Amino acid sequence: MATQALFDDSANNTDKRIPLGNGLVIELLGGQGKRFTKAILYRYGVMVKDFISRDRVAKRLFIVDAVRLGAKKSYLAEALCISRQTIDNHLASDECFGKEGLIHGYKSADRTNRIEQRKLHKEELCTGNKAQIVAKIRAKKREDELKELPYTPALDFSEGSDETIDEIAPDDQPFAEEHPWEATRYAGVFPYLIALISQYGWLRFIMSRFAGTYRILMVFVLMVSNNIRSIEQLKHVLSREAGVILGIRRLGSRPKIWESFYNASRLKKSGALLNDFFRHQIKGGLVGITFWFTDGHLLPYSGKFNMHYAYNTQRSMPVPGRTGMVTCDISGRIVDFDIQEGKGDLRARIADLGKKWQSDMPQKAVQVFDREGHGADFFASLVNDHSPFVTWDKNVDAKKMEAIAGERYSSEFELNGKLYGVFEENKSVEYVEKKSTDTEQKSGDDEKKSVDGEKKSVILRHIFLWNKTSKRRTCGLAWTGDIEMTTEDCARAILCRWGASENTFKHLKDRHPLHYHPGFKLVESERQDIANPEIKEKESAIKSIKTILQKLYRKFSQAREVVNSDGVPRRNSIKEKNRQSIAKNEADLSRLSEERKELPDRVDVSSLEDYKSFKQVDNEGKYLFDFVTISVWNARKQMIEWLSPYFNEKDELVDLFYAITKCHGWIKSTKSEVTVRLEPLQQARHRNAQIQLCRRLTSFVARTPNGKRLTVEVGEAPV
Repeated sequence: MATQALFDDSANNTDKRIPLGNGLVIELLGGQGKRFTKAILYRYGVMVKDFISRDRVAKRLFIVDAVRLGAKKSYLAEALCISRQTIDNHLASDECFGKEGLIHGYKSADRTNRIEQRKLHKEELCTGNKAQIVAKIRAKKREDELKELPYTPALDFSEGSDETIDEIAPDDQPFAEEHPWEATRYAGVFPYLIALISQYGWLRFIMSRFAGTYRILMVFVLMVSNNIRSIEQLKHVLSREAGVILGIRRLGSRPKIWESFYNASRLKKSGALLNDFFRHQIKGGLVGITFWFTDGHLLPYSGKFNMHYAYNTQRSMPVPGRTGMVTCDISGRIVDFDIQEGKGDLRARIADLGKKWQSDMPQKAVQVFDREGHGADFFASLVNDHSPFVTWDKNVDAKKMEAIAGERYSSEFELNGKLYGVFEENKSVEYVEKKSTDTEQKSGDDEKKSVDGEKKSVILRHIFLWNKTSKRRTCGLAWTGDIEMTTEDCARAILCRWGASENTFKHLKDRHPLHYHPGFKLVESERQDIANPEIKEKESAIKSIKTILQKLYRKFSQAREVVNSDGVPRRNSIKEKNRQSIAKNEADLSRLSEERKELPDRVDVSSLEDYKSFKQVDNEGKYLFDFVTISVWNARKQMIEWLSPYFNEKDELVDLFYAITKCHGWIKSTKSEVTVRLEPLQQARHRNAQIQLCRRLTSFVARTPNGKRLTVEVGEAPV
């Protein structure tokens, strides 16, 4: 006996009924293809929905509902003679803008048909400006998404604690999963993890501060080490292969990654995290404390909001953005960094560094900076604070430098393949010690101040430098206090991070997503002052009057004096007219100059018309991402030093390291050990160096907080 089907589809097997999958069938009445007049949707033989072909809005609603019920897009597109992209567009419009998006998107070439459609869906249509309605819908959707995200309450600790780690469930601990050998194309990330864990205690450091949200920082390690420029680009990463090498099983979808990022950002722990990390580096001897090089780097902004301007050195022009103030040691390891709004203040940053870490070091580091910090007042402030420094001299007279005899450059040294000669003298730098005193004169709410100053001077070391290879000469300035530094030491310090020797920030930008800012959030800036626009108008008027006066003076000097018979100058003569014009313009010039002096240099934008308030970027997410960036960068510098004894070609050393960290491989996790096997490099000398580096990393016996040992090796496929 033949078995009977659970649902009898014999009635559906007609020429006009087309199956759509999941028990759905569409029936086209009045013709096939685009010629049908009405379509009916059945689900297991029961009518669900229908529409008339000329009702375009109903057709869109029909398509969206059919897909939501389980209809396959390809079958539905073929039945209705439309493209898959059209279906996707309708779904996206419904998801982003709701039914209003489907209704408002309708346009018809037939005016009569358009009027008929509007009458038919009059109650569903929204009134008002469509752009404003869409903006409100998007804003509401973002608010709803943020409300739905689970909130992790802030933990009450400043330096982290092991109790926080114990609160993490055993299954959520890093590398808690046990599994046999699995292939992964991201095995090269594992050396970074071993270096971070063995040298910095990195896993325990972040887990004690972020609890379960530590995973987002592990994802950032993957991004930085593989130069993945944004979280959106993680869609190209294989979730399991990346997750297993990071010890978090699987990366998860992008919404889940963003959710973890928002939870970590809400804790507002970046300030304490960075301070603790920098202090750990300084006290643990992981960064140098002899020379500190500070420089500002542009973080541009290209949005539509009003931002303060930073300076783009390459383009030689101001652009909207922020300035990252980064301090590194002589080997290129990053010691400290800060993000400042607008152009930033290099001098204030350098002055704060010495005070910030003074108690954690046996003596102050020698601050090295470029010509942006040049200034007699700033030099005097550093000397008074007993802060040693080395910098370039500014406005050096090239002719005087060329006139110096070559025999005076008594000391010679070589740096980066170039020969240098140096000698030094003392240089007295004069400055004015300002003392501001309030006067008793007040005008309304404005309080005027008078500045009294006393001229003083400081004696600095004047370093004369001659690049004998490129035939160039210049000067530097230094004040070293009680620190013993030779002339050659001062010259090497200033040459180690600028000119041909600069490499830290250029390589950092090329190798890592330095400018990426996840979770780009804007808040109201505390700095709402700008240069007074009236000053520019006054100065422009003053310049115009001065130009006119120059012409009048020239005409007056060339004009002939004409007098009457009684010797009195004629009133209508050219010289007399020029004299009157000169007197009038000089009076206007004097008046404008006085008005210019009374204007304040800067004003608040709220007191002006047609000016927008300044926005400021919330740097919480940027600080978290840059914390991982500098951690990976410093670990990279350390591993290259470990690799250098095993590879003699210094020019290829960095490229060899990146080749090792890009290797595919395999990973195995047991109860007591996590083992990663990297695929061997092709050339024997590269492979030998790779093996030695892996042995060196394994010898540190790095362990996870749950006690598993981390090992890395080189070999063929285990399977």
